[in-house]
Formats: sequence, C-alpha cells, structure tokens
Amino acid sequence: MFKKDLDLEREWQALLGKIENMIGKKPADLNAVLFLIGVQELGKGRRTFTKEQKQDLMHIAICKILSFSGFYALEGIDEDGWPHWKMMKKLPHFDTTEQEKLLKIHVIEYFEKESIL
Repeated sequence: MFKKDLDLEREWQALLGKIENMIGKKPADLNAVLFLIGVQELGKGRRTFTKEQKQDLMHIAICKILSFSGFYALEGIDEDGWPHWKMMKKLPHFDTTEQEKLLKIHVIEYFEKESIL
C-alpha cells in the first residue's frame, strides 16, 4: 500500500470516529456516510425514507461531493425540496477501488468544507 493510501485510510477512520461521536453510531461503510450526507443536503431532518428515496439521497450526496471537482453543478430544487444536479463533465473511468478512493477523498473534503463535525 502506498503512503497516500495509508494517509487516506487514516483520515477516513478519523472521520468515521468523528461521525460516531456526533450520531452515536459508527457508519458501516462509505454508503452509510453517503446516505448521511444526502440527508444533510436534503435538509429535512430525521425521517423514514423509502428504498427509492434512500437511493436518491445517496445520489444527491455523490453529486454534492463530486461538485467540488466540477463534475456536477446544482441545477435547482424541486417543489418538494429535493436538489437536482447536472453533470458538467464525465467522470474518468476508474476501477471500483479507485472510485472508492475518489469518493472518500471528496467525502473528507465535504466534512471539512461544510464544517459539520
């Protein structure tokens, strides 16, 4: 494993610890963190979501975090208060491991920029 990979993993584990301190439970994986970001971005607080809404929340999160690199831009908010994003440029083709690294880097950036923790 490269030093930058080890550094990313340390930052990721530190972030998971901070989230655990904030919500009382350690997120199981990247998808759980993306779900939390989606809920935060929706701004409607805690509530029960359907399976489809949970998928939409994760999509919102992915668009939000990838907007930091210009891949997406907020298009607007619909009448129900859900944000909609527009793809600005295509994502590079990565294998699953590289995709996860990219998302983790952006998730860490999200929590730093949004000052949530």
